[in-house]
Amino acid sequence: MPPAELKGLLLTHPAIADSAVIGIEDEESGKVPKAFIVIRKGEAPTAEEIMEIVAGQLATFKQIRQVQFADSIPKNASGKILRRVLIKQERETS
Repeated sequence: MPPAELKGLLLTHPAIADSAVIGIEDEESGKVPKAFIVIRKGEAPTAEEIMEIVAGQLATFKQIRQVQFADSIPKNASGKILRRVLIKQERETS
């Protein structure tokens, strides 16, 4: 499933203000989806709750495997998500 579709699905949750999805390396599957989530002020969903949003609507291989909470999602001047910045962050923390 394309990252934009997963993002749209995540944004249906009322506690999620913004999100982005990237593929991360996985020994078994090659790549799996990881979500970066910005939470609305006053909300506190868990990573498990967020993964359940997707789990109930998609096949297992399309489901988000990791969630990372963020203060903001990096975007360019026109509002496009800078996935390369998120991928770089992911590599630096792995």
